[in-house]
Amino acid sequence: MANITLLRSDITTVAADVIVNAANSSLLGGGGVDGAIHRAGGPAILEACKKIRAARGGCPTGEAVITTAGKLPAKYVIHTVGPVWHGGTGGEDALLESCYRSSLHLAETVGATSIAFPNISTGVYHFPKRRAAEIAFRTVREFVGRSISEVYFVCFDAENYGIYEALLE
Repeated sequence: MANITLLRSDITTVAADVIVNAANSSLLGGGGVDGAIHRAGGPAILEACKKIRAARGGCPTGEAVITTAGKLPAKYVIHTVGPVWHGGTGGEDALLESCYRSSLHLAETVGATSIAFPNISTGVYHFPKRRAAEIAFRTVREFVGRSISEVYFVCFDAENYGIYEALLE
């Protein structure tokens, strides 16, 4: 089983093999963690995202793509598009689970042994934070027995950190 570590930090400072970006479908950067990763990682990340956009037209909700990490301490950035919360009737839970599973599978394809996740969809996409944390934990725990040996849940804010801390106990 992968070791799960909870951090209250800025994901752009985490030295995991892979950090996950809560991206939007355009892959062109945005606010929140997406903007922070693009700013800290430099132009190489945006250039790689533009190539993916040109080849496949962006990234659908629940899926993930991988790029260089640019100037970040990670080796790669996996960009995943979380669902916008619409009350839970639009398959949001399954889409969020797919974000985590797709990211883990993609990390394995590049031989990663460590991965850091932000709180996907809980910001401007308004996914309920506790529900999102439960999905994140369950999906990561179900992924055991593969090459990923270290999973970091990186919470930028105290509220998410408290939720994850309670679930980790």
